[in-house]
Amino acid sequence: MTDQQSLSAEEAPRANDMPMLGLGTWQNDDPEECRSSVATALDMGYRHIDTAQVYRNEAAVGDGIADADVDREDVFLATKVWKDNLAPEDVHETTRGSLDDLGVDSVDLLYVHWPAGEYEAEATLDAFDELYDEGLVDRIGVSNFLPEQIEEAAGLSDAPIFANQVECHPLLQQDEIRETCAEHDVEVVAYSPLARGEVFDVPEIREVAEKHDASPAQVSLAWLREKGVTAIPKATGEAHIRDNWESLALDLDDEDVAAIDDIDGSDRQIDPDFGPWNR
Repeated sequence: MTDQQSLSAEEAPRANDMPMLGLGTWQNDDPEECRSSVATALDMGYRHIDTAQVYRNEAAVGDGIADADVDREDVFLATKVWKDNLAPEDVHETTRGSLDDLGVDSVDLLYVHWPAGEYEAEATLDAFDELYDEGLVDRIGVSNFLPEQIEEAAGLSDAPIFANQVECHPLLQQDEIRETCAEHDVEVVAYSPLARGEVFDVPEIREVAEKHDASPAQVSLAWLREKGVTAIPKATGEAHIRDNWESLALDLDDEDVAAIDDIDGSDRQIDPDFGPWNR
């Protein structure tokens, strides 16, 4: 980008102490590649790393954090409990296993990955509250929750529900979920924020990108930030990791935001049978 400077980690925007740009690691299942991408991102300036039990890469993520020239306390680290592990005893056992694999004493954010499988709202959230009380989890989150499920969780959990992680991008804007989260002081975290590459060919996004001498990825990430949404794009190579990072230096104007807001899309990329919208 011309006339743009990358921000330092200290300057990068945050939402309730969570950096608004993170590195996603879904499908980054080659241990050495995952380890390298995490270390590369952290050394570049990222301070938010997202993983999950089902990704089977928590050990590699932990190795990457250890490799980076960044103190652990400066990294916002999130993981998720898989849907098959949401019975209370399994929440406790598998979370401790995640901490061991990550090589940490606690995580900054622990999500219920899906409201599916063994998820029973009261029992599961009670187990998360216990982990929070024990200091193993600094914040509790949910993922893939619909508005009514967010409201239920907020009413049941003793600890605040900090975030709801959902698929969100210019082609799936999630207005209702974002509104419900705002009403309950729940942050929105976007996975697949580039719609798995689909945003690259959207004319409105390409026009804004050309206007700012930016990439479509940077425009999409900047649009999410304008909406108060934290994005965790997956990237493995240094060039893509850097391109995403440099989105922090891109400021969209009202005309840009309006053009993207007007994109009429319901292009869901992640749509398993157990997704709550399929019930």
